[in-house]
Amino acid sequence: MENKFAHEESYRGKNLVDRLSEKLIVICGVGALGSNLADLLVRQGFSNLRVIDMDRVEDHNINTQLFGDRDVGDLKVAATMNRIFEDTGVEIDTNNKKLTEKTVKSMLKGADLVIDVFDNTESRRILHEYCKDNDISCIHGGMFEDYGEVAWNDNYSVPPDPPEDAVDVCDYPLTRNLVMFVITILAEEVVNFCLEKKPRFKSWAITLKDMKIGSYR
Repeated sequence: MENKFAHEESYRGKNLVDRLSEKLIVICGVGALGSNLADLLVRQGFSNLRVIDMDRVEDHNINTQLFGDRDVGDLKVAATMNRIFEDTGVEIDTNNKKLTEKTVKSMLKGADLVIDVFDNTESRRILHEYCKDNDISCIHGGMFEDYGEVAWNDNYSVPPDPPEDAVDVCDYPLTRNLVMFVITILAEEVVNFCLEKKPRFKSWAITLKDMKIGSYR
């Protein structure tokens, strides 16, 4: 059988790609960023992934997320797991419970790296504080309209709670182009963290309309 990861191995080296499979990566949230990122990481050689999300796939998710018509109504973690297994043969771990201050410890158990791509302030704050207090490496990814950001925990500012009459974050106008930009940068930070003796821990800000990528702060 032809090697699925031939391109990654020729670019990074087989020994480095093999090392990616040794790291437990926990992705918190499998919406636009999380679902596509999980798929991308597996195709780069990661095989020890855990995805966390309690939501189900809706029709409007198909525009920017990994899912299709057949997935509507399914749990997002199950749909992500099924699609990745069908396409790559890699089995990932799933958790469809709500992440809270009481459940966060068990949900992140054993994680080498936590990726926060949740779409709500409460969950982001819990991850930010728990990872900081327990010295767990954590990187955050987020988007709003034409803006995206990738920020390591030490450099991250949790967004404030939106006003009660604000548009639901899930209904923000987003484009798949921005999603792809953000997950590409996220993935490169994840790979750098996993392979380098001294990771760069670089945070980034992305603006789609002017095609600008620069330092987060």
